[in-house]
Amino acid sequence: MKTSPRNTAKILRDAAPFKPTLAIVLGSGFGSVLDHVEAAARLPYSKLPSFLPANIAGHGGEVVFGKLGGAPVLILSGRAHYYEGHDLASITFPVRVLAEYGIESLLLTNAAGGINRKFRPGDFMQLADHINFLGANPLRGPIVAGREHFVDLSHVYDAVLGKLLQRAAKGTGAKLHSGVYLAVSGPSYETPAEIRAFARLGADAVGMSTVPEAIVARQCGLRVAGLSCITNAAAGQSAHTLSHADVLATGDAAGRGAARLLENFAALYAKTETD
Repeated sequence: MKTSPRNTAKILRDAAPFKPTLAIVLGSGFGSVLDHVEAAARLPYSKLPSFLPANIAGHGGEVVFGKLGGAPVLILSGRAHYYEGHDLASITFPVRVLAEYGIESLLLTNAAGGINRKFRPGDFMQLADHINFLGANPLRGPIVAGREHFVDLSHVYDAVLGKLLQRAAKGTGAKLHSGVYLAVSGPSYETPAEIRAFARLGADAVGMSTVPEAIVARQCGLRVAGLSCITNAAAGQSAHTLSHADVLATGDAAGRGAARLLENFAALYAKTETD
């Protein structure tokens, strides 16, 4: 039987000696960030009622409380995906738990294919906006008590958090672009014709996650930032065959830069909290 976000949030509150206001979801290519976290507590998703397992390679499947860049954070190491056959309500359940817990700001990370020809593998992209091509919306279904059903998505990604990402990248020398992320259901990669169509729609990168979480986070009143690691050129833009193994390999190669970027972001976030 599915539990409520409030009940699962209580388990999180009881698990750690401090209560961060910043949460980070580590997607593909960002797992090495955990090597830079001073962990105070860990909880596998299997111990959290109604949390889906993280079955995809590169997703750790645990909640980690700790210090990143000296700042208190709650990290979700990995996520479940729509292409695994889960419904979006289940996929976004952890975001509702974070809101009940008391998280105020959420950084969503992912691996993405570069549509914008200026992007190179190993670059990063700050999400300025998104296009939902999943074919579904996580708010579809019964109205959630106390939450607005018709959520305004004019400004999904918080401008202040976006500026912190830019400052963090500048401080670490990371190549950070700003652009539009387009979410597809997967798990197959896109065709060259689809990529050409997405480019005409204004997309700069394409992936298979993040958008449902961002929508639910905004419904819950959280400030949201999004960060993609560009792991490959999208279909039709190079002669290389696309594979998840290559995505992970590029993510691993960019891992040190990703860790420094997130460390700096967390430190800057903590400073704004105390100013």
